Amino acid sequence: MTDENTPAATPKPSAPKPGPAPSPAALRAVAHPPVAAPTPPPGPAAETFGRVDESGTVYVRTAEGEREVGSYPGATPEEALHYFARKFDELWASADLLQQRLTTTDITARDAQEGLAKLREHIAEANVVGDLEALATKVAEIEQAVEARKESEAAERTKAREAAKAQREALVVEAEAIAAQPENKIQWKASGARMRALLEEWKQHQRSGARLDRETETALWQRFSHARNSFDKARRVHFAQLESSQSEARAAKEALVAEAEELSTSTDWGATAGAFKRLMDRWRKAGRASRADDDALWERFKAAQDAFFAAKDQMAAAEDEEFRGNLAVKEQLLQEAQAILPVTDIDAAKAALRAIQEKWDAAGKVPRTDVDRMEKGLRRIESAVRDADDKRWAQTNPEVAARAQSMVDQLEASVAGLRDDLAKAEASGNEKKVADARAKLEAQEQWLAQARGNLDEFSG
Repeated sequence: MTDENTPAATPKPSAPKPGPAPSPAALRAVAHPPVAAPTPPPGPAAETFGRVDESGTVYVRTAEGEREVGSYPGATPEEALHYFARKFDELWASADLLQQRLTTTDITARDAQEGLAKLREHIAEANVVGDLEALATKVAEIEQAVEARKESEAAERTKAREAAKAQREALVVEAEAIAAQPENKIQWKASGARMRALLEEWKQHQRSGARLDRETETALWQRFSHARNSFDKARRVHFAQLESSQSEARAAKEALVAEAEELSTSTDWGATAGAFKRLMDRWRKAGRASRADDDALWERFKAAQDAFFAAKDQMAAAEDEEFRGNLAVKEQLLQEAQAILPVTDIDAAKAALRAIQEKWDAAGKVPRTDVDRMEKGLRRIESAVRDADDKRWAQTNPEVAARAQSMVDQLEASVAGLRDDLAKAEASGNEKKVADARAKLEAQEQWLAQARGNLDEFSG
């Protein structure tokens, strides 16, 4: 009897025909071996698990008993036995390499499952001599490792899906936050750019990220899409309104520019300066046109305004030159006025001041840069004379003097009463009453001294 994998022609004893070609799984294992796979040595092991009878038939020993595996015509019993033992070694090597790839490499569970299926297929078809129970145990270990790899990959996929879901959720939340901004606080350019970037990130997650279940993917996309649509709608409305308001602002500012250009040649300096101020107030309230329109209109408005004020300043400069003679006159008058101080004779001071004031008015205008200084100098002299006159009047007013005398009389009576109260408190020995009475007396005495001083001023 021959092995089904052995050809009918009898091979030479010195060159026995090799066993079946290695399986695809074995080839893949050999292509990426982590380490060299050990193989059970022939010799005594072959005799342990198999035998050859007188007819040349080879048997393998199993826990259930012996089983015929084939024959090797023309070979010695030892050669025939070792031939089938080497076929076992090939299966063992394939199984061992697959097991090592599972424990030392990142082979996928799918590839490992395919390798295991091929290995089982070859084991089922093979007629070999060797420790079949050990091989079965190894296959069982490989199967456990494959299942463990499946579970590990499933856990990793679950973790990746959760991470992908969290990342998508973050994109959705940010998009919703952008869409929910109050319109008056939205920075449209930056927010629009960020919304586009979020969409690109979403597409990148779809291309290279973990796949989500359809229900979760659909729900998140609907939220994301709603946020984008809501933002886009608000942006369109905003810019439509902005365009309308800019058109109104442009029309209003064009009218202001026309008014300013008409006023630019006016020589009614005071009234026109006020008109330009009012035009400027209206310009600020007119709102903003587009940047290009606003800049162009402002240049025209400012040119008209500058033309008027340049002409006004030129006129003022000519006047200032004309008024420099008046300044010299008023400088002399101010020195004369300063000589009035300090006021000792009020009537004489008032007469001198009136004469100076008449000359001052007759002297005319001074340069604009000197107006404030000169006017303040004269006002200081006028205030000093007026204060002195007011003080004299107050001192000679009989009604005021009478009120001062009445105040002194009232305080003197109050002080006399408080002195009596203090004497009584001291006689009683009550320290608290003594302290209270003394404090009241001291306060009244101070007021009395002040009132007497005021009365002395009226008595001269």
